Parts: sequence; C-alpha cells; structure tokens
Amino acid sequence: MLRALERKLLWLSAWTIHHANHIRPNRDGLKVGGHQASSASVAAIMTALYFDILRPQDRVAVKPHAGPVFHAVNYLLGRQEREKLSTLRAFGGIQPYPSRVKDGPEVDFSTGSVGLGVAMTSFAALVQDYVRLHELGRPELPHGRHVAIVGDAELDEGNIYEALLEGWKHDIRDVWWVVDYNRQSLDSVVPDRLFGRIEGLFRDMGWNVVTLKYGRKLEAAFARPEGEHLRRWIDDCPNSLYAALTFQGGAAWRSALLAELGRIPGIRAIIDPLTDEELGALMTNLGGHDVETLTEAFRAQEAAGDQPTCFIAYTVKGMGLPFAGHKDNHAGLMTKEQMQAFREEMRIRPGHEWDLFEGLEVPEAELRAFLAQVPFAKPLTPEGRSLAAPYVPVPERLPAVRLPPNRTLSTQAAFGELMAEIGRGGREMAPLAERVVTTSPDVTVSTNLGPWVNRRGIFDRHLKNDVFRDAKVASAQRWGMSPKGQHIELGIAEQNLFLVLGALGLADRMHGARLLPVGTVYDPFVNRGLDALIYACYQDARFLLVSTPSGLSLAPEGGQHQSVNTPLIGMAQDRLVAYEPAHADELAILLRHAFHHMQQPDGSAVWLRLSTRGVPQPARSLDPAAVIEGGYWAVPPDEGARIAIAYQGPVAPEAWAAFEALREEEPGAGLLAITSPDRLHDGWLKARHAARQGPGAALSPVERLLAPLATGAAIVSVLDGHPAAHSWLGAVRGQRVVPLGVDRFGQSGDIPSLYREYGLDTDAILDACAQALLKG
Repeated sequence: MLRALERKLLWLSAWTIHHANHIRPNRDGLKVGGHQASSASVAAIMTALYFDILRPQDRVAVKPHAGPVFHAVNYLLGRQEREKLSTLRAFGGIQPYPSRVKDGPEVDFSTGSVGLGVAMTSFAALVQDYVRLHELGRPELPHGRHVAIVGDAELDEGNIYEALLEGWKHDIRDVWWVVDYNRQSLDSVVPDRLFGRIEGLFRDMGWNVVTLKYGRKLEAAFARPEGEHLRRWIDDCPNSLYAALTFQGGAAWRSALLAELGRIPGIRAIIDPLTDEELGALMTNLGGHDVETLTEAFRAQEAAGDQPTCFIAYTVKGMGLPFAGHKDNHAGLMTKEQMQAFREEMRIRPGHEWDLFEGLEVPEAELRAFLAQVPFAKPLTPEGRSLAAPYVPVPERLPAVRLPPNRTLSTQAAFGELMAEIGRGGREMAPLAERVVTTSPDVTVSTNLGPWVNRRGIFDRHLKNDVFRDAKVASAQRWGMSPKGQHIELGIAEQNLFLVLGALGLADRMHGARLLPVGTVYDPFVNRGLDALIYACYQDARFLLVSTPSGLSLAPEGGQHQSVNTPLIGMAQDRLVAYEPAHADELAILLRHAFHHMQQPDGSAVWLRLSTRGVPQPARSLDPAAVIEGGYWAVPPDEGARIAIAYQGPVAPEAWAAFEALREEEPGAGLLAITSPDRLHDGWLKARHAARQGPGAALSPVERLLAPLATGAAIVSVLDGHPAAHSWLGAVRGQRVVPLGVDRFGQSGDIPSLYREYGLDTDAILDACAQALLKG
C-alpha cells in the first residue's frame, strides 16, 4: 500500500509542476519552475511519515522545495481539492512553498525561508511544554511531536545551529528532523562525508542520530559472500561520482564496479545476473527511498521515547525521474517528451492525470480503505488542525506609571514599570498577567524586564534554585527557574528570539492556548534577526516586540549600537504595526492596545521602539484613538497656518523648545506628535485605495491631521532615525516637508553633541523652519 502511494506522490508532484510549466497558459513567458527533482527525493520519506507514522497531534515543517508533494499528500487524504493542484504558482493558487496564511490550515509551519521552518519546530516543541506545564491548553489535545523534513542544504544555514544550542539549554523533547540527504544543492554536490561532522554536532547537543543509508535490497547484497566489498566501495564513493553514475544508469554502474571489484568472485555473483536496469535500481536502493527501512526506523524511535532525533536519510535527488543524479537537476524540468515517457512508465492515460488511483496495481477499494484508516487522516479537533482560543481580557487602562519627583522618565523605564505592575497581578490584571510570556536574548535586565521576571520567574522544564539567593548573595534579580515561570531566557542570538516569538504567537492556533508574548531586544539588532522576524510575521504570529534602546540617543554606546533604519523596517513590514512613543502616557495606551490588537482576527504583531533618554512627562489627558492611529496635535495649528513642527520619539524636548521659539514669529504654528509613521502611512494608503474604488471614501487620519495647515504650508519633521520615515508626508496634501533625521552611522558622544552633529537639536530644527518659511 505504501509503495503504491509513494508512486502516486511521485507522479502527482511531477505532473503538478509540469502542468504549471507546460499545460497552463503562460501569459508573461516567465519560467514557472517547481523543483521536480527535490520533490522526487522525499516521496518515500513523506509517504512513510504521512501514511504510517504521523498522528493528528503531530506538527510538520515540510522542506520548501517539497511543496508539490505536500499538496499531493493532502489531495490523497481528501484535504486538497483536485482543481487546486492545477493552480500551483498561479495567482490565487497554491504557493510554491507551504504557507500557513495562503495555503490554509493544513500547513503547520510556513517553510519558504530555508532553515527557519526547521528551527521553528524546536521552539514549537518548547511552547507545547510551556502550555502543558502551565495547564493552559485544552485537556483533550494529546501531546504531539514536531517533525521537520529537512533539505540537506538547509543545514548550511547558521540559524540551525543557534537553535540546536538553545534547544539543548532548554532540554527540548518531541522533535524529529528527517534530513533528505540527497547531497545536491542548487549549485553543486555536497562535500563528501559532511554528515560525519554534522552528526557529531547533533550528538553533542543531546540528540539521537539515526543514519538510514541503505535500503533492504542493498543490505541483502551486502550480506552475500564478499558483499562487504560492495558496501565499502559505496561508502568510499565520492558524492559527485555517485551522482554521475546514478544519472548515467546501469551500464555505467556495471563498468565502474567491474573496473574496481571485477576480480572478486562474490561481487560478480551479485551483479552479473542483473540487467542494467536492475543493477541501477540496486545501486540506488538507499535508505531514504526504502519505505520499509523508513517505517521500521521511525517506529523504533517512537518506542524509544521523546529524545530529539535526527534521521539522516540518504536519497537521490530526482529519484525516479530522467535527470536523477544530474548535478543541474535542482531547477530542471522534464521536457514534454520526457514527461510522455514518464507517463507511460507510470501507466497514466491521457486525460486521467489527476485521477487519485490511476496507474496503480492495488485495487482502488483497498487503497480507499487504507487511506481511511491512516492515523494522520483523522481530524485533530472538530474545527480541524488550526485551533482557536478565547480572548484574554485586557483592562481598559493599564496601571499608571509612577513618575519621579522631577517628572522626567524614559520610555524604556516606563515600560519596565508597566510590566512590573502587570506582573503584580491583582483581580483586574490577573487574567492578562497569566497569559503574558516574555523572552529576551540575554538583555532582559538592560531592557528593563528584570522586575517582571522577579515577580513571574523564569520558565524551565525542571525546577532550579537561584543559587545566588540561596547563598545569600545580594542581587536585584531574584530569578528562580521552574515549570511555572513566565520568562524564557535566551542566549545572544536574535534569530532565536524571533523564532520563539513566532512559536509563542501561534500557540492559540497550534496548541489551543492563547499566549501574549513580549520579546525585548536592542533596537539596532532587530536587523540581525530580521529574516526570522519577517518569517514570524509571514506566518501571522501574534507577539509584541519591544526594541530598546534606539537611535543616536543611546549616545556613549557608539555607532554600532545606534540604529538608523529601524523606523523604515517598521513601516515596510507586513503584519506588524510599529510605534515609537515619546512619553509614558502614550506608551501606556499603546501597550494596552498591543495586548488587545494581537488577539483580533484582523490584528497583527506589534512593535514598540523605545529609548533610554529621560524626557519631561507632561500632565495631560490624551485621546487614545489618536495615539493609536499614529499622531495627534500636541499644540493644534491655527486654520491656514504656514508651518508646523512634527516630532517622533525622544527628540520631543528639542521639538518643544524649537516650537516655543517658532511661535514668537509664527503664533499660528502647530506641533504634531507622531507616534507611528507606520499607522499614518498605512491609513493613507488604504484611504487612497478606497478612493479609487469610487466617491464617498473617508479621509485618512493623516489627511485629517494636516487639513488645518495651508496648502503650501511647511512641515519640519524630526526623529532619531532615518528621515525617509517622515518625508512622504508632503505627498498627502502637497505641503512642503523638511525632514530631519539620521542617515549615516553614529558615533560615541553625549546627546547634545550628537544631536548637534546630526541635525536633531533645537537650532537645527529652527534653521529648517527659517529656510522653509523663506522658500514659502
């Protein structure tokens, strides 16, 4: 049964790609692609997993280039429509690489960015343990395994090894990585014996390693008299030679074997009776293509326990296709003539290419009965594989921040105060506090999360005492570790931070328990984990990112720690709303909004960019809606005003000082507080789109904000970040914008020196105002 299904997966994946490239109309003439060879190499692995081993509660990351096989699996299981298979890589169709958002609930992990989906399984297993040990999940859901089907070239990605080390620290369980070791990448053949090194790394990190090199036919040949010579020859055969002989076929195998082993009688007895076709089949009978070998190994590991396990499954790239083993087969596509020959070999009649059981020798009734009882075919829950969890109540207001006597406070310090108050709990705050889980890459204290951790503890699968506290060593940090802790401490690897946030932010849909993840990181090092951040957003994971400290305002730390481009990232990144509050009252509104927004069906992840610079805290009452929309008039302009100053973040004191001086000359000027250029810009784009659909569209928040200014008015904007974050404001109503900001690497110094050098100080703002008015 499994061999028949493997054959069907090979056909369907190859035909789906062929249809997209050669049958479906191609209006722009671009190559569609689809990785037939990469799909073929995992057909047996995915057959063994999906039709024998996996249970409904298991979660799987399929290697990106095996997307067509994944869709074929779901077609056989009745979870994918026949018509959809014909839409591979078409607009509105199934994606080239499995996507949670675009391909539907059957996808557990999006895997388009190589290596990240693999590592994500490790952190998803950690989150499953978190949910279970906190007793937050649905009791009827059984414990699942997290499986990654890994392309061997994915193991070139550095994030894999960062995740391995972090997994070792957290003693992860219930993770399988099944490596499709076909030894070919996009450009070349993988270096010989690479896995001797990689295997050692896995073992050092506490993993079990199972190598599946040979199938049963080869093992039987090795067991014959003098068969050990054949095993040794294959073991010593360079990867490139093995691949070339595979492509050349049985006659080439025979010539090579006879040249080196022909004088050994036992070897002649093995190969002489075989036809060239039979000899080629024997020599490519690797473990990753032998369903019996695969299922036996998987079952044995199931019985062995929950230790993380790496299966190294030797395969041939393009197995069963005419370009099997060819070094250029990664992006190769079968020609129409090759597909016709392949169709005949697979016994597929024209017009029956999509038929479920076409060309198989096993009777249809038997296959249908078999598929009906496949464990993975059973639904995980009545609502399917993508779960849901109730909304976590968020109080209408968060606790007020305690201000020092001089009423000067930084947004980073205010964040620490707010999190500490949430951590205190209390009747109104307890439901929220219980679902918040924080994480940080070794910057917990320096991003002001310490007081929260003191109250809520560090998560560990095992109870561990605070040794310093037990020894009565004075410390501000009281960090006991236990299964009930609510902070996940990470090493200095930002990729891991965003993968953890991604896994935590999918807990409602993966594990049936809503968590409210908060991750802190130094703002400039968002860039170091940017790939994983984009990946987490692409999966629609919901989390709060707090990046601090930011910009030149970090001052003495120097240019390596002073971020410039992060406001632009916040504006450009989909499924992530970005804010930069200047004051504690704005932050309290936005933090409360983040916990609410993360839970909405049309919500997203949220990013707060904070600063260590203490700024005066005004006594006032704000409109929360305006702060959330992205901006408000700190001082409204007169109708028809010629000029306004707009500021964002910690440069507020300089903007206010410049504004007070400006008002002496321009009493009607306005002062605009921008809390989010991202939200203002997004609202403007949506309003423009609505206007194109017809009359009657409402004005966007930024259009309403700028409406009082004269048509030719000047807007002098300033932020501790790239000025392009504000320069677009001039396109809203045709007003002139003079954007001030930072567009080059910073340096060490104090804030007055740096602000003067980079044009953020009061004098620079007033000079920009004077020039703007003169030009006006």
